[in-house]
Amino acid sequence: MTQSPHFLSASTLTGDKVKNRKGESLGDLKDIMIDTTTGHIAYGVLSFGGVMGLGEKLFAVPWEALQVDGGKKELILDVEKERLKDAPGFDKDHWPNFADTAFIDQVRHYYIH
Repeated sequence: MTQSPHFLSASTLTGDKVKNRKGESLGDLKDIMIDTTTGHIAYGVLSFGGVMGLGEKLFAVPWEALQVDGGKKELILDVEKERLKDAPGFDKDHWPNFADTAFIDQVRHYYIH
């Protein structure tokens, strides 16, 4: 993996491919969620599956679980493709409450080893 830039705009990252360490596609970075109380990125919202936006599932992935590969212009998530299919997710019309502690615990437990 190449060195990633220290600073990037959110628009530079959104839409980038997300892959696992095996190089398998896990989807695209759909959005970035910022904790407005701290100013830090809390989650990357990953879209997976579906065709042309229909039937896609969205996942909130803690930002610290993602690595930016600036050379390849993609993000790396250390998770097996099959495991992602069972991850806690949501659809575009029913976003979770990102401040809910039960949600935070569930997502962090799933992705942070």
